[in-house]
Amino acid sequence: MRAKVVVFPIRGRNWCFSRSIDPSIRGDQSPNTPSTFKELYYKLFSQHGKKSDGDSKIEVAVDFVSNKMNRAWSNLENAPQGTIKNKIHGLGLKLLSRVKPSEIFFKSIPKDINRVDIVYPSSLNPRLVRRRLRHVAFRGSVIHKKYLYGSAILLPLTSFFMVLPLPNIPFFWILFRTYSHWRATQGSEKLLQLVSEASSNPNESSVEKAESGVKGTDNSTSPLWVFEPSEELQKLLHNKEADDGLSESAISNICNKFYLNSGDVAKYRHSI
Repeated sequence: MRAKVVVFPIRGRNWCFSRSIDPSIRGDQSPNTPSTFKELYYKLFSQHGKKSDGDSKIEVAVDFVSNKMNRAWSNLENAPQGTIKNKIHGLGLKLLSRVKPSEIFFKSIPKDINRVDIVYPSSLNPRLVRRRLRHVAFRGSVIHKKYLYGSAILLPLTSFFMVLPLPNIPFFWILFRTYSHWRATQGSEKLLQLVSEASSNPNESSVEKAESGVKGTDNSTSPLWVFEPSEELQKLLHNKEADDGLSESAISNICNKFYLNSGDVAKYRHSI
């Protein structure tokens, strides 16, 4: 499985890192994810099928909880105007708008990918692109692991609000943040592993080999990451504003061309 990552400067030293996902192949749910508690029990404790270890069981349980949360969010989104559910949905949107775009990017990187295609403006040095990508992946792995532990510690404390007659918004928000940081940690660590795999080979240092995707492990015949310099992306970057980086129209054109989320990409302009 491969992932296509689009990288480009968006405002000053702020760079955008976003995964390109073709909507025609986007799936809502993995066919192996249980949808009921009965299926979850069978997945966790059945002796049939593939052998599963502790980590895979945790993955199944987390995916099950994630699907339940997504369905609950969809119900809030479709709630009538003026109801409590509708107000909770509005509050959730305000909280989600504060989530950093890099976290959303890391969450989009699945753990089972074995190759990264890096699309970047043709004017940039591929070594610089890889260095920035490796830096943001390392930083993300450290930050989100720290926030994961912090959210997990707060989770039992917010459960005490269950005694109140109102919906326990703090508990579900901390639960979501715990899940989100866990996914972001997995994605950043996997991305760091792929883009750092060839660092130990000092002989593979030329820009030509980097652009052709030769870099990788010494025993691997297929590259772990491949550079794809884009002339079209370079042309789209010309539409800049003086102090605010890329214009809204330029961001929209880039997102439409490379299948990116314009809201997430726009956040990078003011991200620290």
